[in-house]
Formats: sequence, structure tokens, C-alpha cells
Amino acid sequence: MTIVSGFADISILQLLLVALMALFASIIGGLAGYGTGALMPLVLVPLVGAEPVVPIIAISAIFTNSSRALAYLRYADRRRALIVLACAALTTALGAYGYTRLTNAGAALVIGSMLILSVPLRRVLRRRQVRIGDTGLAAGSVGYGVLVGGTSGSGVILLSLLMAAGLEGAAVIATDAMISLGTGLIKISVFGLAGAVNAQVLAFALLIGAIAIPGAFLAKAFVERMPVHIHTAILDVAVITGGLVMISAAARSLIA
Repeated sequence: MTIVSGFADISILQLLLVALMALFASIIGGLAGYGTGALMPLVLVPLVGAEPVVPIIAISAIFTNSSRALAYLRYADRRRALIVLACAALTTALGAYGYTRLTNAGAALVIGSMLILSVPLRRVLRRRQVRIGDTGLAAGSVGYGVLVGGTSGSGVILLSLLMAAGLEGAAVIATDAMISLGTGLIKISVFGLAGAVNAQVLAFALLIGAIAIPGAFLAKAFVERMPVHIHTAILDVAVITGGLVMISAAARSLIA
């Protein structure tokens, strides 16, 4: 098994599209704290199907979150990061294992549904401005683990938990990156043991991860210049559209 063989039947134009989306998603993620897991399935599912998408994003996220954590390191809240990781570790592993048992159509339904639900969920949580302490953060992290383990685009839930716990601005992005590194390693371990990591998964993950590394530092340079509500609105439209396309394709597959 070679990494290059993972790009079999993928054209140069398609690889360029994946690379451009990876850079764009990384910049959006560095600005808003989420975006990579919501945007990458829009180009990956048509190319490789739904099943490999979560493993691909989990591995590539190690690069993305490492660069983001490094860029914002001094803002991170290590205590709250440890609380979330301690409470989400087991459920993350269970969620990841559950994902490996899905068919391609089932995976598409799960990812598409999560993407669509993430938009109204983020808006409701932001509007209600819920506030929680360490106990609430720990309890919410248990449920978050299930979702992050088996879906893509669930990062908005972690952001909402951290903001409800009192974190703001760069502290949210930095702490999110540290937590995502931990949950990502757990997911990769489960996917590897379940045989869900092959040449194709590694090839796309390395491509996305390598291209996305500069995105965090570009985002840091833009963070004080770009209105967050503009790219958030664009992201919402893209996420909902992509989720509907995935669910539609999965439904046709099940009916056929």
C-alpha cells in the first residue's frame, strides 16, 4: 500500500479543488473556530463516497488543529480543555466505532443530517446565551464525544460549550484546537483498529493537512480585519446545501 495509490482515478483538477477547499476551510476555521469538518465533505463525498470522509477529516485535523493551537497557544484554557477531554474520551471512541459500522449511504445520512442541524443549533445556542460551570461543561462533553466521534461538522457544539463556560474570542479557538487534537487522536486509533484507514484515507488526509497548515496563520492575520458574520453566513448556506445534497444522494441509493 502506497500513499500515491490513494489518488488513483482522481484527476489533477479534482485534487486542486480539494486543496483549495482545504486552504479556504482552514482559514475559516482559524477565524470562526469551526468550518473544516463542515466544508470538506462537500468536495470529498462526491470524489470518494461518504464512508472515508470522517477518517480523512480526523487525520487531516491533526495538522489543522496543531497549527491552530500553535498560532493561538497563549490564549488556551488548559484546565477546561482537560475537563472536556476527560469526559469526552470514552464517548468519542464509542461514536467512532459506531461510525465504522455504517454503510456508505448510512454515513452520508449521518454526515448530511449533522451538517444541516449544526446551523440552527449554533444560532439557538448563541441567541439564548446559556451559561454553564465546570459541571455543566463536563456533562455536555459526554454528549459531545458521541457526536464528534461519529460525525463531521460537530465542532459547533464544542464551541458553544466553551462559550457557555465563559471563554471568548481567541481563547475559544485555542482551547477548541487543543481539545480537537485529543479527540482526533482517539478517533484515529479507533478507525485504525477497525481497518477504516487505507491508502486513500491517508493520501487525502495528508493532502488536506499539509495545505491547511498555513491557513491558521493567515486567519490569525485576518482575524481583526474580517467581519465574522459575513463568512459565517456564507458557511451556513454552504453547509445546509451540502447536507441536503448528501441526504438526497443517500436516499436515492437506498431506494435504488
